[in-house]
Amino acid sequence: MTAVRTPPQGTTPPRLPVREKSGARERGGALSPMLTRLAAERATGVLERERGSLYLAEGRVVHAESPLAPGLDVLLLAHGTLAPAVWQDAVDRADEERGAARLLLDAGRVPRGALELCHLEAVYDAAYFALTPSSTPGHFRYGAGHWLGALRPVPVDAVERETLRRRDMLDRLWPDPLTDGAPLRRSDAVAAPAPTARQSAVLALADGVRTAPDIARELGRQAFHTLVDARRLAAAGLLTALFPPPRTHSAPVAAAPGLPPRHALAGGAGTAAAEAPPGITLPRVNDPDITLLKRLRDALEAL
Repeated sequence: MTAVRTPPQGTTPPRLPVREKSGARERGGALSPMLTRLAAERATGVLERERGSLYLAEGRVVHAESPLAPGLDVLLLAHGTLAPAVWQDAVDRADEERGAARLLLDAGRVPRGALELCHLEAVYDAAYFALTPSSTPGHFRYGAGHWLGALRPVPVDAVERETLRRRDMLDRLWPDPLTDGAPLRRSDAVAAPAPTARQSAVLALADGVRTAPDIARELGRQAFHTLVDARRLAAAGLLTALFPPPRTHSAPVAAAPGLPPRHALAGGAGTAAAEAPPGITLPRVNDPDITLLKRLRDALEAL
């Protein structure tokens, strides 16, 4: 039996103890205990989670991808750093001994610094989504590699620190995470500050259908930078996240032991499942009626 003492009347009771979150984060393991354990045992393989995958080599992150983050291909091709045909040729010829990155560097197709920088941006971008809290357990496949090959490995604790820093930054800008994955629509605000050129490009694509990752992919930008713009615009009243749940993306394509499918480019979006809002009835996909396409079109136009 535990005795509880009541403080004298008129005195202030002692404050309840509060767990120090920052200390737990600095000690590591705050995001994925499995990832921390794999780093400690210097494991090699791929950790597959609900919203992305992390590839490890001797306990360090060598690549990351998520259907919610533009991949390395998007960052390299969008602004002319690399020609699409050159990229595809390297992907097609990649094998276990020489990954696509090594082929590009050996052929002098892209400067090493530019490739490493874009790769690091892609890793942190995808890791932000891959390490999102989830009720679905992750699993690790030992020995699995990636067709890109290793460039500059990143320590696990560095990836976790950067992910936490990004979460904290977004929370300070606008505490509602709905803008990260819901369809975005431009809205009018009274006396709102003028958007920057980058923010204007985001607003131009906010049509009530595209999400922030969709907009990032179309603009050839990192998803995180677009999340920052979206939250700032939402805080200014210039952008609204629609309430219906965001479209669901399929999990990254599972690969046989060895190399993942070569033509599944990093950051490729999965298929979205269509859902009808209340009051709209969509015909069944297996409806034999020859007017199926017209009925689908009419239903979508009624949204």
